[in-house]
Amino acid sequence: MSRKKQDKDYLKLEKERWNGFLYALLSSPPESGVTPRKAIWKKNKATLWYYPAKQKKYNIPLILIYSMVNQSFILDLGPGSSTIEAFVNEGFDVYLIDFGIPGYEDKDFTLTDYINGYIQKGVQRALRHSMAKEVTIIGYCLGGTLAAMYTAIAEEPVKNLILSVTPIDFSTFPIFDKWLMAAQNGHLDFDRLLETIGLVPAPFIEAGVRILTSPLYYSHYLSLLNRSYDKEYVDHWRRFNHWTKSHIPFPSASLKQFKNDLLKGNKLIHGGIQINGKNVDLHNIYANMLVISSKYDRLVPEGLVYPVMDLVSSEDKTYISLEGGHTGISLKDGVPVYLRNWLHDRSEPILTAYEKNKIRGDAI
Repeated sequence: MSRKKQDKDYLKLEKERWNGFLYALLSSPPESGVTPRKAIWKKNKATLWYYPAKQKKYNIPLILIYSMVNQSFILDLGPGSSTIEAFVNEGFDVYLIDFGIPGYEDKDFTLTDYINGYIQKGVQRALRHSMAKEVTIIGYCLGGTLAAMYTAIAEEPVKNLILSVTPIDFSTFPIFDKWLMAAQNGHLDFDRLLETIGLVPAPFIEAGVRILTSPLYYSHYLSLLNRSYDKEYVDHWRRFNHWTKSHIPFPSASLKQFKNDLLKGNKLIHGGIQINGKNVDLHNIYANMLVISSKYDRLVPEGLVYPVMDLVSSEDKTYISLEGGHTGISLKDGVPVYLRNWLHDRSEPILTAYEKNKIRGDAI
């Protein structure tokens, strides 16, 4: 190849790169949440979404509970980058409890309201809709914390509980540990401020997450520039970048309870939390457990996640530590082998006619 041809190809690639980079920065992101779904229940801001399996292969449906600080469309980000799409393609009926975006009128909404008003009612509706005898609950980040609290007091049949990068033990924190110690000792108290604000604005939530994870937030732009000639990558980047800026407000009553009961009191470890008169004791969890952490997670390090393994009474419990950061374990390109195998063995596979006949034949 001649030097002139090489230079021409290089200039063409650079033009595509910068065109893609500017396009990603200046244009609206592609639509997320494209997996077919139906709203089967609503309460206040919350919605229970149903995603039917493409070809149902399991009797036990999945109920997904996402965090309270980000919008849940990260679980259905786009074709090939969707946790929900991967599950329905695998043969699971999926339900998503979407908390929605609270308004100022929700300032007195507590963690109890989230657990009893949204999660428990959502699970009940999903059971009724699916006509299933049991469910699998998958909780992500703070959604997993709520899922664990709910499962500890649940009267509904929870067969499997999966906690993904879920904080449980707040006794130590590798970042701002002095702040945490001051809060635990009562020297740092934001209660009056929270009561005055009422609803903590989304930009405040985003700023707090940025301080913990990436105070200088620029590396994602370098990643984009490096691959901005690749349209598929650019579309994924645009969707994901939009999600990172889609934090939602936090009711002050919930944040106050979270600070006092979990951050300060560490009551998921020591006990003392009550939901409608019931003690939230993680020893009351007997469901099959899969706990997933991420080795390079700055927001929820493994030290906050692993202790749940020693608290629950589950006989069947598995802990997995994956490579990547806080959001790096979302499912892409299908359900990973470890999760597929774990769910397959605990989700009552629907036998095909051939499999049923084979069992009968083996029995004879």
